[in-house]
Amino acid sequence: MTDTPEKDLPETDPPGPDVPELPPRLALAWGVAERPERVPRRELSIERIVEAAVEIADAEGLTGVSMARVAKSLGFTTMSLYRYVTSKDDLLLLMQEAAFDVEFPPAHEPADWRAELREWALMTLEMYRRHSWVLDIPITGAPMTPSNLRAADAGLRALRSAPLGDTEKVATILLVNGYTRNSAQLGRDLQRAADQNDGAYDADGITGTLRSLVDEVRFPYLRPLVERGTYVPEVPELDDTHDVAWGLERTLDGVAAYVAARGPAGESAGEPAGGSAAETPGDAPADVDVAEALAVAQRYASDPKVKKAAGRRKDAERGLREEQKRLREREKALREARKAEAEAVRAARERAGRDR
Repeated sequence: MTDTPEKDLPETDPPGPDVPELPPRLALAWGVAERPERVPRRELSIERIVEAAVEIADAEGLTGVSMARVAKSLGFTTMSLYRYVTSKDDLLLLMQEAAFDVEFPPAHEPADWRAELREWALMTLEMYRRHSWVLDIPITGAPMTPSNLRAADAGLRALRSAPLGDTEKVATILLVNGYTRNSAQLGRDLQRAADQNDGAYDADGITGTLRSLVDEVRFPYLRPLVERGTYVPEVPELDDTHDVAWGLERTLDGVAAYVAARGPAGESAGEPAGGSAAETPGDAPADVDVAEALAVAQRYASDPKVKKAAGRRKDAERGLREEQKRLREREKALREARKAEAEAVRAARERAGRDR
């Protein structure tokens, strides 16, 4: 096990006049926190810590992640991590940030809000499936980290042609994201239940038990489904795109009906708006190829070229942050110099007044 020299915990950069001071955990997520300077970065870094934690979570779930476990996997002491990440809560935030750092498919030309929102939804679904431990991280407030905000920006981009107000667009992406998040959680939990039973699934046994419990007096509408065997599927498709697609399309149907009623200017109107923004549930193709859209999401989530391009973007963003940091430092130095100059002028005037 190796360790690092003693160093104070990270502190945020001094903000400029227009830059708010961020809490330490957000400063870490935005890459504007001070990092230990006396520690060779090749030995340990925030990026390596987060990457190791994500690997553990992907393999074992969130319960397998601890500061001690992450440190051990990297060959360092637990205290070494605390010089980079101040708490496990901060680490969870950075892990979530890494999971959400995906590239969304490009915009359609001409704009097609329904197709683009479908791709956006399936991209988030793919992220939840790849990193299902994200579903176990409590939601503590509005998204404030770069990757979360980039995801929101991509959702709003999908709705750029829809005649909706700002609040309606935000509510729409929350609605769709809520559906994909719930679908991913249900699939994950069903998979866990199957794993606990060694993958065994006794549909006949479950149906037989329900037939003995569900009578037509207390459950008049459920009993016929139990009798027909349609309430419990014969073979559970734990990663069933069809079921997810059906619910997603019905959700988009509802949004389409609302969009059509709003009219082209976002106002309540008697005439439906024209173009794709006015698509009604009846206009939606019956054979929408959601599997193809999901394949697009999976390709963008794993394509080496996309990952390479994302790496270049991250490097450019990091360079921009460093330039912004240097600019803030120069602005601070300029403010201090102006302050010192003003004080010197004031002192000179006072001396001149005394000498008269």
